[in-house]
Amino acid sequence: MSPAPTPAERADRLRALIRHHEHQYYVLDAPEITDGEYDALVRELEAIEREHPELDSPDSPTKRVGGKPREGFQKLAHSSAMLSLDNALDESELRAFDGRVRELLGGADFRYVAELKMDGLSMATRFQGGSFQLAVTRGDGSIGEDVTENARTIRSMPLTVRHTDAFEVRGEVVMNRRAFERLNTDREEQGLARFANPRNAAAGSLRLLETAITASRRLDYYAYFLLNEAGAFLLDSHWESLEWLARQGFKVNPLRRICASVEEALDFCREFDARRDSLPYEIDGVVIKVDSVAQQVALGYTARAPRWAIAFKYAARQVETVVEDILVQVGRTGALTPVAVLEPKVVSGVTVSRATLHNEDEIARLGLQIGDTVVVERSGDVIPKVVRVKELGGTRREFHMPTECPVCHGHIVREEGEAASRCINVSCPARLKESIRHFASRNVLAIDGLGDVLIEHLVESGLVKSVADIYRLQQADLESLERMGPKSAANVCANIARSRLMPMPRVIGALGIRFVGERTAQLLAEHFGSLDLIANATRDELQAAQEVGPKVAEAIFDFFHEPRNLELLERLRAEGLMFRHTVVKREGGPLVGLTFVLTGTLPNLTRDDAKKRIEEAGGKVSGSVSKKTSFVVAGEEAGSKLDKARELGIPVIDEDGLLEKLG
Repeated sequence: MSPAPTPAERADRLRALIRHHEHQYYVLDAPEITDGEYDALVRELEAIEREHPELDSPDSPTKRVGGKPREGFQKLAHSSAMLSLDNALDESELRAFDGRVRELLGGADFRYVAELKMDGLSMATRFQGGSFQLAVTRGDGSIGEDVTENARTIRSMPLTVRHTDAFEVRGEVVMNRRAFERLNTDREEQGLARFANPRNAAAGSLRLLETAITASRRLDYYAYFLLNEAGAFLLDSHWESLEWLARQGFKVNPLRRICASVEEALDFCREFDARRDSLPYEIDGVVIKVDSVAQQVALGYTARAPRWAIAFKYAARQVETVVEDILVQVGRTGALTPVAVLEPKVVSGVTVSRATLHNEDEIARLGLQIGDTVVVERSGDVIPKVVRVKELGGTRREFHMPTECPVCHGHIVREEGEAASRCINVSCPARLKESIRHFASRNVLAIDGLGDVLIEHLVESGLVKSVADIYRLQQADLESLERMGPKSAANVCANIARSRLMPMPRVIGALGIRFVGERTAQLLAEHFGSLDLIANATRDELQAAQEVGPKVAEAIFDFFHEPRNLELLERLRAEGLMFRHTVVKREGGPLVGLTFVLTGTLPNLTRDDAKKRIEEAGGKVSGSVSKKTSFVVAGEEAGSKLDKARELGIPVIDEDGLLEKLG
């Protein structure tokens, strides 16, 4: 039995888990756990950091407001931070919040405003001169995405208001249940995957590049916050702000209440817990705020949330049902996910017939077999999941993960220490769109114009069935697609042709080999000089390349021993892509024999600029700090690498220090 992890080890593990789930939730709109499970991880990490202050880290997820903004839209800073709220998971925690408020206000009279916690995507909108000017998603709370043109298509968004001074409104973009079901029905008819829930559908719709599609999705915008142009409160009370917004023509949820005490707020919570299934939209709780703005200011903020507001979260709904079968789905990254086929039951007003089982380890943890009666949970914000086995089935059947991909029959691998099994065939139909998206991305083969919408059309039309089919596309093929004119088609064809000239490290990166990013691709190219030599290398030969360990070597070896990937390689060779790399031997230079690690933001040099200049001077740049590191170059917001350097006694320099060494 392995020893229990130390607090430091557990803290590191929790940080990695929380960052992963933030990325899934906030960047990819594909949550893997419930809000309650996520909150439990954060609370455990907060407890460890309180008990062991020496483990506190400036880059800990407990210091964050939210997740990173998704790529693809211009980033804009918020006028003031869009903070998250602390949660109350039961009535005792809400009463404890009330006690803290009363203590901090010194016995002064106050009242609450209770509002339904709608399940959507937070968005800030700005108005000036009586007109709608700008819309920005929450993003990470400090910086969001400019979605102005898409927000303009939301019918409940007023484009003109009576108030002519500049002001800002914050609210929630939601999709009601009827629009959500209609959208999923349309997607099923088109052979597309269903959205997991209305929140994901709303977030995905707001971030589409084609505003016409966003307009067709029937989104709603509910306003709940009013600020002046500087990001400060505009009026003296929250209730007054909501009334003012309604008068200006904003859609403000009428299901709200002034509460003179915490008991009245709890009555509101209980009332709508009973009514939530009958509402036209999803809610997952109630937000309770101190009404007086002056008292809000007096109460202030913690590092991540206001002290004057809290979210009372409803418990997930559960039902018992029978697992009739277990199927396997292949995701866009090739990950295989077992899915329980259930005897249909109604949960929270929705008929549930399937539930995710995540992976083999989860099935083993549950002790689940086909035929068992299970408890299934649905909380409105995630795909239903199996919580536990309630009763063993009379004729149970054990589930086994398939040995080949159920979609393309390619090889399935499961890396040591990982829970997921994966299909490694780049051209597997289940992961083809994601493979093309990666292949064409800016840091890989840089095929400008080959974006999400065009990829969708190319795959759905059958024009591209393998990544290599990109190089067989003609201008006439592209012009035959919806919304693709001659000029756009010609530009895409020219960019495809130009990608044939990309150097071999870019080609290696384009293959999408697990764990092989830009730097590893460069090191492999410099070590082997030929893509064929990499493809034919043994695991030990692969590990001889700089920074290639056993796990990376295994992934590379597996990739090149999948026959379908070798077929793709030959097709790419026939299309003239670069399979050889000329290694330029550097002799001399002021940084020969030195290894640098870059962390944080430098005042003048980008990360790529600094890396290039170090390597041109004969030095090496590593992604991690070790005893072999010569110097750590630290800029603003340097993270755990700086802490590691101090722990190991590695010299730390800034940009000026680096430039001095470069001469």
